[in-house]
Amino acid sequence: MAKIHPLPADSSFPSSADERQSQELQKQAAVYTVWMKSLVFNGNGCTVYGADGGVAFRVDNYGCRGGREVFFMDLTGKTLISIRRKSFGVFKRWEAFRYTDDGEEAKKRWFSVQKVHKNGAAVKVHGSTGRAYRIDGCSRKSDYRIIRAEDGEAVATIERKQTVSGVVLGEDVLTLAVGSEVDHLLVMGLVVVCGLMNCCL
Repeated sequence: MAKIHPLPADSSFPSSADERQSQELQKQAAVYTVWMKSLVFNGNGCTVYGADGGVAFRVDNYGCRGGREVFFMDLTGKTLISIRRKSFGVFKRWEAFRYTDDGEEAKKRWFSVQKVHKNGAAVKVHGSTGRAYRIDGCSRKSDYRIIRAEDGEAVATIERKQTVSGVVLGEDVLTLAVGSEVDHLLVMGLVVVCGLMNCCL
């Protein structure tokens, strides 16, 4: 499979989302490339590449853009997160559910996202941590930050990707930098929600 702009060899990220590898990645900062295109012909979705240029995760939405439910998967097609849009009149909320190793969806939602104004969204992680985040600049397709609400620290940044020679790529090719103090899978889910908000997926 073709690789997209791999980073230098000293940046390591596996091309598969094996559970043990995924847990190890939560302990270190990482940089991903997000291409807002599906690997499926005529499909909607996005593809996440690791630092080695190999496919790490993907979203394939076989329905229309902004579908009511999408699935975030690893390279093999194993579902890791499902994200559903809930609408109440003009109010919209997105709810995410994690999947177990056995492929079963958790009964309790993992996190929810509510758009609070034109350029921002509030994120609530449900469960034992109960942490809150916000997404600053989520109305922009290629430049926003995920902020930890308790201290205002940015835990992830998304911006247009630049090549080593400094060429800025299109708005659909992004660099996602994720810190070591946040669950990378949570951040991936939030990037998908932003794509849904902006009708990119």
